Amino acid sequence: MKREDFYERVYEVVAEIPVGCVTTYGAIAGHLGVRSGARMVGYALNNLISKEGEHYPAHRVVNRLGQLTGRGHFPDDSMRERLEQEGVEFTEDYTVDIEKHFWDPDEHLR
Repeated sequence: MKREDFYERVYEVVAEIPVGCVTTYGAIAGHLGVRSGARMVGYALNNLISKEGEHYPAHRVVNRLGQLTGRGHFPDDSMRERLEQEGVEFTEDYTVDIEKHFWDPDEHLR
């Protein structure tokens, strides 16, 4: 699979994450059949954020522990602020309550 195709598939999954939910890089990778591809999902999202005019909810993707590891790609503290506005609760400053808000693409996308 070409990198561009993989990236587009990542964006399709990210577009489906509902308001008030988060998913992980690994869950997206697993759903796409690349179980060890969490880092590749991160690369795809980094690429997405740098593209002008794209509006995908990339702020809803966190690491497996619920940490906002992608927050450096968002201005100021906007990743956390967006999640809070959507009703996502945090257990620590930059760690979402992953058990409460986790959205599994395998369960919701077929």
